[in-house]
Amino acid sequence: MNNILKSRRETTDILLIIPAYKEADNIESLVNCIIDEYPQYDYVIVNDGSKDATRHICQKNGYNFIDLPINLGIGGAVQAGYKYAEREGYTIAIQIDGDGQHDVSQLDKVIEPLSSELCDIVIGSRFIQKEGFQSSSMRRIGIRFLSGLIWVCTGKKILDVTSGYRAVNRRFIEIYAEDYPGDYPEPEAIVAAIMHKGRVMEVPVMMKERQAGTSSIHAWKSVYYMIKVTLAIIVCRISFGIRR
Repeated sequence: MNNILKSRRETTDILLIIPAYKEADNIESLVNCIIDEYPQYDYVIVNDGSKDATRHICQKNGYNFIDLPINLGIGGAVQAGYKYAEREGYTIAIQIDGDGQHDVSQLDKVIEPLSSELCDIVIGSRFIQKEGFQSSSMRRIGIRFLSGLIWVCTGKKILDVTSGYRAVNRRFIEIYAEDYPGDYPEPEAIVAAIMHKGRVMEVPVMMKERQAGTSSIHAWKSVYYMIKVTLAIIVCRISFGIRR
């Protein structure tokens, strides 16, 4: 891992983890917004081996970033962020996608249940108040299926199981720094959290459509995604049962 990191500020124990793969069209506006409007939070960009100008933009602007020499996928990039959060002693870490879909004006709403010690993991959910961008109809069908599967496997009902807008406390910073799912990790990470006796809460948020670029999950990948995530959830649940 090639780290290009500034010294962390001493004013906060909250870190924003921003995984970025080929986000040259989005990353500058997102991070400048955080720096200008939310200076109370630290941030780290994890450039996941992007072949576009993402790395150059981070260097040019003096952003705080980790430069992964190869593409590890979203799970590896997020885990690198958690490792950084663990090493630097942060007590809360928040995942924010680098594509501009997650509205940073709602950070306080996502953080508040952790600050109040009401839970260990907070998921920003599109589907509680059903405002803002709701994803495509086909993806919503898939999300409902995965939500039902997680409920069957864990007894916990989570509506927005694929949301990457989530925050965790120090305990789960340490857990996720040690072990975090790989490709398409969000649903599996929820199951792992519940199996670790984590208290998971959803809060309503509004999300936006991707500001530029294209999603990594194209139509032809959707079937693969559903099969892989379904198997990963089942295997995760079984493996925790065996450990007990």
